Amino acid sequence: MKTNEKKNPIILGIESSCDETAAAVICGRKILSDEIASSADIQSLYGGVVPEIASRAHTDAVASVVERAVKNAGITYQDIDAVAVTYGAGLLGALLVGVSFAKAFAYALNKPLIAVNHIRGHLAAAYLDEPTLKPPFITLLASGGHTAILHTKTQSEFEILGATLDDAVGEAFDKVARVLGLKYPGGPHIERCAKEGKPVIPMPKMLKGGGGYNFSYSGLKTAVINYCHTCEQRGENYQKADVAASFQCAAIDVLVEKTVAAAKERGVNCVTAGGGVAANGYLRESLKAACQKNGLHLVLPEKRYCTDNAAMIAAEGLTQYQLGNFADLRLTAKASIPLAATLKTVQNGK
Repeated sequence: MKTNEKKNPIILGIESSCDETAAAVICGRKILSDEIASSADIQSLYGGVVPEIASRAHTDAVASVVERAVKNAGITYQDIDAVAVTYGAGLLGALLVGVSFAKAFAYALNKPLIAVNHIRGHLAAAYLDEPTLKPPFITLLASGGHTAILHTKTQSEFEILGATLDDAVGEAFDKVARVLGLKYPGGPHIERCAKEGKPVIPMPKMLKGGGGYNFSYSGLKTAVINYCHTCEQRGENYQKADVAASFQCAAIDVLVEKTVAAAKERGVNCVTAGGGVAANGYLRESLKAACQKNGLHLVLPEKRYCTDNAAMIAAEGLTQYQLGNFADLRLTAKASIPLAATLKTVQNGK
């Protein structure tokens, strides 16, 4: 049997693209273990991720996190069939820690190495929620670095139907949270704040309709900033909760609207979602309601598998394993990878 012909291989996934050191083990599409060590609490003191602090935290944590993942999976190191690691996109120093460890680990155990793109990992999270899932399906990708609607045609063939023309939705959440004096990361704090308010403040309507499946968040973010600053300059009070609710509705409603429209236009009856913003409760409920109304099957990963984790990296590693795409020790980290490049087969990190 060839390396990539095993029906349910055991894949170790390693993720270190930002402020979370994660390792997970899957057997086929079944999660055996999922471990995360986060430096988010330290980063929140600075209002965002400090690359040097993140890199140091990864260096301190990666060996113990991998050890826990293997132990809690109930396997030995020799049981592992391949090692999958995020090689990009993300913070270069943070990525280098994970890639370097994975290369040394795979080499020492004589195991195949798989290069995984972080964005492909977010897309693959849907397979963990529904192991029998098969293409075609439409995916809403909503994270801190990317916002796009994708048409997955086969395991290895994707089409970008639309993407953000400027800021990603997750980035907009973080910047608006900062303006409102909320802590990092902005998404969860905006969501909690919005529950106490109402979407009564007018927001730009340019995101709705038109523009195909593309998005623009720069104008929306600026509108919130200008509204708050104008009120402050006039000595007028404003309700943070109302601003948060108004922003959240404007930012998310268009994502749901265009995702459903894409599925109907392409004749695809299955929709998935991935990325940190897919953990937002308002988005999840809105997407569920819209899919149900339009007769679409929705595969929505658990919240913990929408945010950064290693199980999704292992899941994409499984896909690349089945396709026979393995990396060698020349693999290196890449801070930036164009979205189009993430939808092509990754081999040797190129």
